[in-house]
Amino acid sequence: MATDKGMSGLDLAALTSELQSLLPLWVGKIYQYDNTSFGFRFNGEDKARHLFFIEIGRRAHRVPELPPAPKNPSGYSMYLRKYLDGGKILSVRQKSIERVVILEIGKGGGTLHLIIELFDEGNLIITDESFIIQNALKKRRFREREIVSGERYDLEGIDLADLTPGEFGEILRSQERDLVRAVAVGLMFGGVMAEELCLRAGVEKAFPTQYLNEDILSRLYLAYRSIIGDARTHTHPVIDTQGCWPFPLSVSVDPVSYPTFSDALTSYYPLPKMEEKEEAKREVISREERIRRQQKAAIEKFETKIRESERAAELIYEHYTDIQQLINILSSASEKMSWQEIAKVIRTADHPAAKLIASVNPADASVVIDLGMKITISVQKSVEGNVGVYYDQMKKFRSKREGAIRAMNRTPPEKKERATVPKRQKPKWYHRFRWFETSDGVLVIGGRDADQNEDLVKKYMEGGDTFVHADVHGGSVVIVKGKTDKMDEVAQFAASYSNFWKGGYGSGDVYAAAPGQVSKTPESGEFIAKGAFVIRGERQYYRNAPLELAVGVVLDPGVAVIGGPVAAVEKRAKYTVRITPGTFEPNDIAKKVVRMLRDHLPATDAKILRSILSTEAVAAFIPAGGSDISKEP
Repeated sequence: MATDKGMSGLDLAALTSELQSLLPLWVGKIYQYDNTSFGFRFNGEDKARHLFFIEIGRRAHRVPELPPAPKNPSGYSMYLRKYLDGGKILSVRQKSIERVVILEIGKGGGTLHLIIELFDEGNLIITDESFIIQNALKKRRFREREIVSGERYDLEGIDLADLTPGEFGEILRSQERDLVRAVAVGLMFGGVMAEELCLRAGVEKAFPTQYLNEDILSRLYLAYRSIIGDARTHTHPVIDTQGCWPFPLSVSVDPVSYPTFSDALTSYYPLPKMEEKEEAKREVISREERIRRQQKAAIEKFETKIRESERAAELIYEHYTDIQQLINILSSASEKMSWQEIAKVIRTADHPAAKLIASVNPADASVVIDLGMKITISVQKSVEGNVGVYYDQMKKFRSKREGAIRAMNRTPPEKKERATVPKRQKPKWYHRFRWFETSDGVLVIGGRDADQNEDLVKKYMEGGDTFVHADVHGGSVVIVKGKTDKMDEVAQFAASYSNFWKGGYGSGDVYAAAPGQVSKTPESGEFIAKGAFVIRGERQYYRNAPLELAVGVVLDPGVAVIGGPVAAVEKRAKYTVRITPGTFEPNDIAKKVVRMLRDHLPATDAKILRSILSTEAVAAFIPAGGSDISKEP
């Protein structure tokens, strides 16, 4: 049954029975390792997992582990995942006793069939509930059948695994050969299992099928049913000296038992080592090393050419008389005959000079002679002239060799370091608000308008935070996300993003409160507008917070424009611009800041940062109202 060449139909009878006993199963992960190998993860009840390996054309069975998943899934595995992932395996069956397994899979209210072919080159086919082919790993057109989309998968034919006694006898008698061959071919049992059937029935394997009587047929049929039954129950699977079987044979030698047939198959067919793609195996070398290797190969090639040219010149001198005679004969002949005619004469001539000639080149009046190596002799040159040709070749290749040696020994130019391209900072959830990080690393968030003020208090303020606001009507609600020793920076932030800035003040007072003091519930008869809050209890004040902000560019951990209190921004950014309340509109001052920062950044950085350091990005940190530049980079 299961041999090095692959599993038989009876092996698949055992396998389908084994899989059927595990139902219900659901299709999980699907992998394709190469042109023939696939891995499936089937999920069972109570979180059971069954790993299934298919090598089309050879074997299919459960395994304890699958090979490592490929980094890049194939197109066909993606197709299988799309249509089969999560589907419920409704049934597992075999086509007759052929090497074909059919998985019926229900998904999305419909039914698909995954057909695993292990005969010939094998295949993996998807059909709909009516067995109309939807896709196939290998699309084929044969005289008997077509495996292409839209064609019906052929399931017709007699089921050789469930024959009646009459059908059984008719098949054997129709073979007109000895019994063992009739069983092997007619019943698709194969040679070894056909002999097992004969042994169980007690009938000589060479018995002629035309002499089968009812008594013999009855014994053979009982043996046939017992083998099919043993395969389907797959009791006591073994590996012996002949192969792997779902049950011991009558003549098994040194059988080794396994708990399940899949266990036996796994031991018999170890998982293949999936070789890496050729591109991955290719040695990665530097450009300089690649050039050095090319130069070394060129030097070796030139040295070979020099030796060949030198040897050719030596051979011409060693056979000086013969070659001179050959030149004289061919030169005289060419005056009377065409070179095509000369070539014909040479092929039939018995002259010793003619025996040296391997081929004739009419185009340049030369011949190739064999003196242990092939040498071209021009009839229009003397012996010395032909030697001179090879000496000229020697000089040419020596010159090339010396040039390659000089190039190889030349000190390679210093490798220019490629400028590191900084990455754009990934957006964070708080970037839609006003924000900065204090010098000691605490996040501070402020609202841009009344809606954001409401969101900050209702959705983002937590027990350990601090509520901060300028002591003026109209300003950002500021939330300090944690404890900080830099409340002076927070106060500057809150004062700057308030109506103090619009009013052109130089400083302003700011207060802080705990989250529990902040409320939207007004006193009786009062009204609280959107974005405003009632603060109950004692507040902590920070007097005369200076109104000044800085805008700069940071490169680490990602490139971004930042803005906020001067001390916090200048700690993180190398180049910054300071602004104070003044006369220029926010968009105009943003343009000025962008121009100043670009002028001071190195040329390489400025080119890279152009898309990041934009007017829009800077304007996000400019307060409402007029502003002036107080300090350039």
